[in-house]
Amino acid sequence: MAVRPEGTPVWTDAMFTDVEGAKTFYGDVLGWTFGESSSEFGNYTQAYKNGKAVAAVVPPMPGQDGEPQSAWCLYFASPDVAATAEKIRSAGGTVLMEPMQVGDFGSMCLAQDPAGVTFGVWQAGVHEGFELEGESGSFVWAEVFTREPAKSDDFFTAVFGYNSKTMQDGEMDYRVFDLGGDPLLGRMVMTADQFPPQIPSYIQVYFAVDNCDKAVEAAERLRGQKVFGPMDSPFGRFAAIMDPQGAAFAVIDVKTTVGEMPEMS
Repeated sequence: MAVRPEGTPVWTDAMFTDVEGAKTFYGDVLGWTFGESSSEFGNYTQAYKNGKAVAAVVPPMPGQDGEPQSAWCLYFASPDVAATAEKIRSAGGTVLMEPMQVGDFGSMCLAQDPAGVTFGVWQAGVHEGFELEGESGSFVWAEVFTREPAKSDDFFTAVFGYNSKTMQDGEMDYRVFDLGGDPLLGRMVMTADQFPPQIPSYIQVYFAVDNCDKAVEAAERLRGQKVFGPMDSPFGRFAAIMDPQGAAFAVIDVKTTVGEMPEMS
């Protein structure tokens, strides 16, 4: 697999106090199977779809204060995680976890943009990232949900060298980032009427599904909550879900599209 260009979404994982519960939930909703937990690396457990790595779940680290909030973390590719950490600081971001090597898998850091959006950076070793993308049960898209769009836009373009385009639909402020090819990342504005103040800015990770409505039904059956949708769009039929442990994510059936693609400029 070729090394992904810097700034390409490359991996996602989430921390759960009840890892077995998370495995049951995502196994049913997204059709994942799970490998052996790696005790050497905090019982990090990879999820697979059709035998290909698509994500991971992990229990909280020992000694963490309080009840950690479950959340999906998106990692962006970097050829040099230490250099990317410096770019993050220079652009006004915060490095939450300093660059560290994870065995021969690769190196990582965790960071936050000036608007409070948390994300990861991954420099690949033997773990190159997603082995499956864009197909049912795998990562297909992500959006930065931010209360301060100007800060987030400036930050992500400065750190990763993105080009950006604005969607011309006249109704909402939506931006798309790319590296000269296909779109890699979207940006939504969190408005006060839609998002209560206690919800921080975050990155919404989208997983592809064959049937959005059935995925939502499966999530609700397993005590997940539908936050938004299912809704038709030119990009696919999608819904936002909160899993039983409070981690937000979205599902989208990219084959079921309605309407004309909006102009970007």
